[in-house]
Amino acid sequence: MESKLNPPNPSTEPAAIPSAGLLVITVDRLPAWMLAAYGSTWVSTPALDSLAARGLVFDRLIATSTTPSDTLHDLGDHLLAAAGGWQAAVVTDDPTVAAGLTAATTAEPAVSVRLVEAAAKTEVERNDAETNIARLVDAAIDVIVTGTYRLVWCHVGSLGVAWDAPEQYRDRYIDPEDPPPPSGAHVPGFAVDADTDPDRVVGMRQVFAGQVTLLDSQLARLFASTQQGKGTAGDWAVLVVGIRGLPLGLHGWVGVGGQELPYGELIHLPAIVVDAAGRMAAQRYGGLVVPADLGRTLCEWMAEAVGLPRASSVDPLTPWQGRSLASLFESWSVPARDRVVVAGPDGAAIVTPAWHCLLAARPAEPKLKPAAAHPHDRAVRLFAKPDDFFELADVANRCSDVAGPLGDLLERAIAGEDRAVWVAPLPDAASE
Repeated sequence: MESKLNPPNPSTEPAAIPSAGLLVITVDRLPAWMLAAYGSTWVSTPALDSLAARGLVFDRLIATSTTPSDTLHDLGDHLLAAAGGWQAAVVTDDPTVAAGLTAATTAEPAVSVRLVEAAAKTEVERNDAETNIARLVDAAIDVIVTGTYRLVWCHVGSLGVAWDAPEQYRDRYIDPEDPPPPSGAHVPGFAVDADTDPDRVVGMRQVFAGQVTLLDSQLARLFASTQQGKGTAGDWAVLVVGIRGLPLGLHGWVGVGGQELPYGELIHLPAIVVDAAGRMAAQRYGGLVVPADLGRTLCEWMAEAVGLPRASSVDPLTPWQGRSLASLFESWSVPARDRVVVAGPDGAAIVTPAWHCLLAARPAEPKLKPAAAHPHDRAVRLFAKPDDFFELADVANRCSDVAGPLGDLLERAIAGEDRAVWVAPLPDAASE
């Protein structure tokens, strides 16, 4: 089975070799559904919109873990392992990421790691330049414009640390009849139940929207800097990708600190790739993709840029390791995945083209009554895709032929057998 697009004739397209460099931007706590490229109609992100118009948007990038370090490893281990022969630099605001990359890097020459730590704050800033994201972008621009580095990786972790965008960013999302937005820069963390004031949830979404718009404005500066580096001879290839989403009240929690079940708001991530040669501009790929796929794809581009052969294809028995999507930029097709298995401390999920099935490791709600439950009496939740974008309509009790077998597989994943679940047969009803 293949997922195909209909772009121009590949015979007329240039090769996929970054002529100037590769800019990778990873953003923790950035859910896909907040961006216009994924259907949002109310959050302003012009820089990312423009990037999407120049590149390939992956509609269904799914993290294989709810733990962000796992997702970074899936992407970064491939990337930095292939950095030999390239001058590479990592700029991050997360000290844990900086320490992990410093310890894990084996490439020669050594990868430069620069930390601009994000500060927790109680009050918003008066101007953009004092925000966490602006300080980080300033450091990344300094690295790019030296012309020394051909691979620059900028990791943004501040969306989970402080919402410090100046007041005007959040104010733009407040309608005249709305109550004032929540004050301060503290990232929230609270449960949503029948007693929660709906205005509080809406206000937090408005504040976060302002923070995303600030992020977008700073990324615009970063994108522009790739044309300013010393010795720049052409465009850069660019990848912008989320690492983990953020609960914003769709499933009983707003912000950080709660139980993180693998709903789409947490594991459905944005990813936009711009090829330096301009191929696949303004195209979309709708198949299932995992972060390791993107890492392997960039590795192939880097290898070709220095005249090295492509890596051997990934063993089909180890699909969690990722596979290159380079053929999307050559033959406009790629073998489609039939599933993504997601594992985390709070639960597991199986995502297929047609379904999103979820099982909590520690049920946060009463079990279903025996008459309506699966024979194992589990709180298996099942959502139809793509219609139920936000996983709001649980159809497990109406589609037992799908929920039951997928629930069996999820129990194995929670028990630590998640790799076996990647290759186990899917029920016929879930494969349709």
